[in-house]
Amino acid sequence: MSVARAIRKRCRAAVPPLVFLALAGYFGWSATQGDRGLNSYVQRQSDLVLATKELARAEADRAVWDRRVSSLRPAHLDADALDERGRAMLNLSEPNDIVVPYQPGQKLF
Repeated sequence: MSVARAIRKRCRAAVPPLVFLALAGYFGWSATQGDRGLNSYVQRQSDLVLATKELARAEADRAVWDRRVSSLRPAHLDADALDERGRAMLNLSEPNDIVVPYQPGQKLF
């Protein structure tokens, strides 16, 4: 009887530390491997860098298009820009125009 009582007493004494150790292990694992853990933080930071680069590229594209379109706005219609765009879209030229050929991969703007 006294052996069983001693075993039961030691088990009761060991249960609370084991529970707290299990909780600490769970929170430690979540801090590194969980949805909001350190590994996930590193992944989010790399995604942020990629998104920042994509944003910079999109803003550069928008600036190019804003510059191209700014002279075609109704408040400031530039006849030369309108003539240039019309000729480029229709693939036409005047007989006295000087045509400068570009390489296929070279951008005009």
